[in-house]
Amino acid sequence: MEKDIQDKDLGVIRLRTSARATRYTIKVSRGAIIATMPIGGNETRMRTFIQENKDRLLKAIQKHPTRPAIDDHTELQTASFRLRVFRTDRTNFYMRMENDELRIACPIDTHFEEERVQALLKSMLERALRHEARRLLPERLTQLAREHGFTFSDVKINNSKTHWGSCSMRKSINLSLSLMLLPWHLIDYVLLHELCHTIEMSHNEHFWHLMDKVTNQRAISLRNELKNYHTL
Repeated sequence: MEKDIQDKDLGVIRLRTSARATRYTIKVSRGAIIATMPIGGNETRMRTFIQENKDRLLKAIQKHPTRPAIDDHTELQTASFRLRVFRTDRTNFYMRMENDELRIACPIDTHFEEERVQALLKSMLERALRHEARRLLPERLTQLAREHGFTFSDVKINNSKTHWGSCSMRKSINLSLSLMLLPWHLIDYVLLHELCHTIEMSHNEHFWHLMDKVTNQRAISLRNELKNYHTL
């Protein structure tokens, strides 16, 4: 069973009953609240559970806001290309990179509000971002490392939804393909952040001293600016 309930502070909450559920759970997914309870569960108890966790849910929604749907009105400029979505007389979806523009063509009767359509468009965008991240980020990381005297063992591109990047004790750096959604000065900030971790793994005073040194004393302001962006 599935239905929507309305809360004046939290907005629409998707209430689900699942045979696999063994307890009452709440999660925030793409800015939407999904509350799940076992078959035979009590809706009143579920609503009480939601109210008990309201403050936590409000913070989660602010941290992970709803992303607008991708459609033929979407305007998105990434670090290396502009996205253009349009309708065509063809019966299939296809994409092509042309003159720094990712062109995604959709059938003329496409219903952009459908979840399957959004999943397809997101996967196409993700594929393009991964390609660009692999093409550009390792080279830029190497350039910054050389410029500031850092060394790292290797670099990998992943699709992390929770971290822009990470660095292991072995100086192996992982970078999220979502970095390509950032302007270049913030991409550089994240790359320098991970390079500083090759020297200091903790976010202690020494680490932030290094960050200020390589960002011309702008570490905190850049960190605060990055908070306005979200991964794919």
